[in-house]
Amino acid sequence: MQQGTRRCEVDEGIQVEEGTSNLLTVTIVIRGRCGLSKCISRYLLSMALADLMVLIINVTLQFIKPMYFPGSLLDITPVCSIIFYLGVVTIDCSVSFTVLFTFDRFIAICFQNFKVKYCTEKTATVIIASVCVISLALNVGFCFIFEPAKVIDNIPMFCVIKSTFYTSPLWAAYYWLRVALTPLVPFVLIALLNALTIRHITRASRVRRELRGSGKGESHSDPEMGNRRKSIVLLLAISGSFIMLWAVNVVYKTCISIAATTSYLTHITDTLTIIRLTGNMLQSLSSCTNTVIYAVAQTKFRAEMVNLIKFPFDLMHTLIKLCVKK
Repeated sequence: MQQGTRRCEVDEGIQVEEGTSNLLTVTIVIRGRCGLSKCISRYLLSMALADLMVLIINVTLQFIKPMYFPGSLLDITPVCSIIFYLGVVTIDCSVSFTVLFTFDRFIAICFQNFKVKYCTEKTATVIIASVCVISLALNVGFCFIFEPAKVIDNIPMFCVIKSTFYTSPLWAAYYWLRVALTPLVPFVLIALLNALTIRHITRASRVRRELRGSGKGESHSDPEMGNRRKSIVLLLAISGSFIMLWAVNVVYKTCISIAATTSYLTHITDTLTIIRLTGNMLQSLSSCTNTVIYAVAQTKFRAEMVNLIKFPFDLMHTLIKLCVKK
């Protein structure tokens, strides 16, 4: 119980920090004063909202709630099955939006002619909505992998995974498909797109320096390359944090799938349990890093964040001055 309580305290701390950072991101992006295009803002807003939903469903309802409200209405078998299903969907959306953002920046930087048609607010909205629908459809199988742990007054309570989930070839294939789609394929796509984008930026920078004469020792400012460098810094920071914070979870799921063993060991001293809990913690932490990255990489975003934090204090100061004058 003490071990569970300590883990819950860690989850609570992560939830508070992540929730605050994501709400800040949503508010700042909606205000539209960061100097970002509407297309980029759409992707950043979708990532922040998806991360916020991950906190609400995966951290609050699946980790913290059982510690303080065991046996509640949320523990009825159909309800907790839906909560688990929505938790998987929100994680899928969060990962997919990161891939979409990476691909959008890849198109914008490497394919200038196609950028005009693809990198638009309308296209981003359609793609984001399509990904949400596909994720809802692909993960519907998780609604049927649970059975009641016990029946209380003819009410099925709690969720335990059916034994057939570990023995059925069909469920095994479905699980492998899910592991491949999240997060193995996103890992490969993000790494590949980043590599291609960096190569393009490097080549374009070399060519532009030569054309502008900077290769001969002359000093020339290039606003276009400056903008591209800022975009690539933001892109690599978001993608890099995603890869690092998801790495443990990817290795764990891959090893579990290859070994064909259960991934739900419960003893806290088991090596696999420690790896699983560490991977889950880092995965949850990945939902709050984007705000820090924006603040570091984008000057206007950092200024907006400071103004937003200062607003309540400035308002209080103004009200106090008005009261003093009266």
